[in-house]
Amino acid sequence: MPDEAPTVQERDIRLEPVRLSVLEAGEGGLPLLLLHGFTGAKEDFADFIGPLAADGWHVVAPDHRGHGTSDSPPDEADYSIDIFVADVLALLDILGWDRCVLLGHSMGGMIAQRLVLRHPDRFVAVVLMDTHHRAPAALDPAMAQAAAHIVRERGIAELARLQAERADDALSTPAHRRLIAERPGYAEFGDRKLLGASPAMYASLAIEITATQTDQLPALATIEIPVLVLVGELDRPFVAASHRMATTIPDARRVEIPDAGHSPQFENPEAWWEAVHDFLDEVRPRLA
Repeated sequence: MPDEAPTVQERDIRLEPVRLSVLEAGEGGLPLLLLHGFTGAKEDFADFIGPLAADGWHVVAPDHRGHGTSDSPPDEADYSIDIFVADVLALLDILGWDRCVLLGHSMGGMIAQRLVLRHPDRFVAVVLMDTHHRAPAALDPAMAQAAAHIVRERGIAELARLQAERADDALSTPAHRRLIAERPGYAEFGDRKLLGASPAMYASLAIEITATQTDQLPALATIEIPVLVLVGELDRPFVAASHRMATTIPDARRVEIPDAGHSPQFENPEAWWEAVHDFLDEVRPRLA
């Protein structure tokens, strides 16, 4: 990564009807939008926003509505993958970006798939990172329903307490546990993100992600832009899906990040940076 990086700034961007908080660096560079996952936050990319800006990119990473420090509407009807899609399009318009490169992590990758399929003229390349083309089979819909009920009745804090007692989390990997042991504050970072999530958002999206979303795989065959499909080798719910997506999308490549699970940008940052940096270097002429 570059030794010197531009300052990363946090600012609010007003959409209708919500305000999104974003991290941003590299204004004037090539447009690159980073979308975090379910109960994630813009800070999931904070280690790389400055280095990407130093590499010539204007990087914007928003908190989705109901996450981080963005607005959190009170009703479950205010949240869905399609609503997040509309928010992203509104954000692009406010930024003045006719076209950009898009990276989506987990739920962010589900949002990214719909964006690219429905608005192919707005995107020149996309990174689909530890994501799925449909409801992941390893994520139990009945458990998601139970979690939504807990959140509605007793709040996010109670759900966090119960999850902390579980040892069978599908997204907990040796790489994740190693990172908690080695990186001071990482466990607390995860706790803050979950506790900062909107209960209404959690209840709505937990059910949609695990049970009701439509399989996008057949439509992915129509994507005509370059796609990088990234996945941590230990991320069991998403490894097979990443292979299917990469073999279905005509101009796609798949990179499996070694010794990494669901968050390879934290768990193996050097390999993650190499894969993303090389892909961005290849596609940057498309924005010239």
